[in-house]
Amino acid sequence: MTHDTGYKLLFAHPAMVRDLLRDWVPGEWLAEADLSTLERISASYVAENEKERHDDMVWRLRLRDRWLWVYLVLEFQSEPDRWMALRMLVYAGLLAQDLVRRGELADGKLPPILPVVLYNGLPVWRAPTNVSDLFASSPPGLADYQPRFTYHLIDEARLRLHPATSVRNAVEALFRLEHGRTPDDLRRVIQALDMLLRDPEQQAMRHTFVAWIKQLLHRKSASSTLSAMANEIDAISDLMEADSMLAERIEAWFEEATRRGLQTGFQRGMTEGREEGREEGREEGREEGRVEGRVQGRHEGEVRLLAKQLSRRFGVLPEWVGERLAQASEDELQVWAEAVLDAPTLAAVFGEASH
Repeated sequence: MTHDTGYKLLFAHPAMVRDLLRDWVPGEWLAEADLSTLERISASYVAENEKERHDDMVWRLRLRDRWLWVYLVLEFQSEPDRWMALRMLVYAGLLAQDLVRRGELADGKLPPILPVVLYNGLPVWRAPTNVSDLFASSPPGLADYQPRFTYHLIDEARLRLHPATSVRNAVEALFRLEHGRTPDDLRRVIQALDMLLRDPEQQAMRHTFVAWIKQLLHRKSASSTLSAMANEIDAISDLMEADSMLAERIEAWFEEATRRGLQTGFQRGMTEGREEGREEGREEGREEGRVEGRVQGRHEGEVRLLAKQLSRRFGVLPEWVGERLAQASEDELQVWAEAVLDAPTLAAVFGEASH
């Protein structure tokens, strides 16, 4: 099961969609919604290329006196799609056409449609959510003829979640697992998820989560190069019940993955340096070595990972970065790890105008 497929299987469970709508799609409409009536609808219509969009999900639920149709897009691209608003307008239009054809109308009119995009990438989503922002300014008198359509964006990496010790529901657990940075982060969430999914009626979703978590650990531990550890992951039948074993394995996986990742990154940097100039490559190696020497022994796993992210984003790291990382508290490391995603400069990561 690939990572993307695992996500789709998770959101094929009504409980996941219910929690997603209730907690991350705010609005007065929730007072009228009966979330227990959620049902998935087959998207039988086709796109322009005559291929059914299997990645999209269409659900419906009862409001007080009518149906609400939810068009859910799971967006796995590494970069935000600038034209997503246009895509959603087309998708909603195709859904509306299908509803007309099937007679799914309310007093001769189309039912409301809620377009939702769930994005799990790291870069900040800055693409317009209203299709009108994709059009150039209209000549005087033509503004009323321009399309207006807005979708609701759920940007996982920038959600304000509850404190790490609290997990409200399985959807929040999914978000925390996806963006957890340390072995302890993952273990705490898995423990909470175990408590949430003990009801016999939730065994199907529990099974889906276990399969998805295995894929997550494969990715986070770089298990494509750690075949023995990958086999250990697969051998655990229920990750949520194997807490003590899981704690030891996750720590070992992350330490080995970090070691190999730093080694590979160092070797790649040296190779690229030779290609651009042997002297530049040697200087880069010396600089990375100085930074690495400073950060050992202090929140070692988190610091190494952050140093790697910083060097990949901003290139060769100056000595002051190593000093800051070596002296950092755990809270500071967490703030900087979030800032590295969209800070314009290296100094801005640390809250400084320049250095």
